[in-house]
Amino acid sequence: MSKILVTGATGNVGSHVVSQLAGAGLEVRAFARHPERVRAAVEVVQGDLYDPATLEPALKDVESVFLLWPGFTTGNAAEVVAAVARQARRVVYLSAQAGDGGEAPSHYAEIEELIRRSGLGWTFLRPGGFAANTLGWAGQIRQGVVRWPYGEASRALIHERDIASVAVHVLTSAGHNGAAYALTGPEELTQAEQARVIGEVTGREVRWEEQPVEEARERLMAAWGEPAFVESALTTWESFVTRPERATDTVRRLLGRPALTFRRWAEDHAADFA
Repeated sequence: MSKILVTGATGNVGSHVVSQLAGAGLEVRAFARHPERVRAAVEVVQGDLYDPATLEPALKDVESVFLLWPGFTTGNAAEVVAAVARQARRVVYLSAQAGDGGEAPSHYAEIEELIRRSGLGWTFLRPGGFAANTLGWAGQIRQGVVRWPYGEASRALIHERDIASVAVHVLTSAGHNGAAYALTGPEELTQAEQARVIGEVTGREVRWEEQPVEEARERLMAAWGEPAFVESALTTWESFVTRPERATDTVRRLLGRPALTFRRWAEDHAADFA
């Protein structure tokens, strides 16, 4: 098999994709802004997708690309997709899901359309909520109280390692061209239940304290500085109160094993909450 390029190679998902491909003895090239952060012993090319010129040398002799777009707008994604299409044959794009049908939201859908029109063979991975997003509660977990809005919002959070395992499976096996896979964890838990599970794993009693939405909006604006993204996040969390994110069996069907539970994720990340 020809070389596989992994973008976002130091991120939550990309780092696992790199290590799993390398562990399988496959030719992998990591594309990263900070090469020193790539943990696996693989070829690394320094670059930034916001600067497509840096992508060109990384694509030499590459057949397949794992693509993770780093921003919340499409920006220069058209240039990046065009560069990939000139060199590679197929792309596995880490998209996202939204709505009951699992379709991609906002800029994810725009990038999917760019890829569809590119002439590349493609597969879209559309995970729901990332378990890793609860790392944002780490400081509050240590204090024993998670103060956040929409405690009854229910999601089937997925372990980043499962997303990576699906990506590796798709990159290294046939039959996935033109597929869009909705990926979730195996169980649906409210945010309050997620906090409780983390507390149990870390040996702390953690309670949930409902935060007024306006207060949460102010905090998120201070942290993210992007009004549209803040409103989108709040609207999404609110929607999962009345329309829970349903678990899919996609991970099991593709990998032949159940998806990892949220408790397993918390055990794997217990040190991050210490």
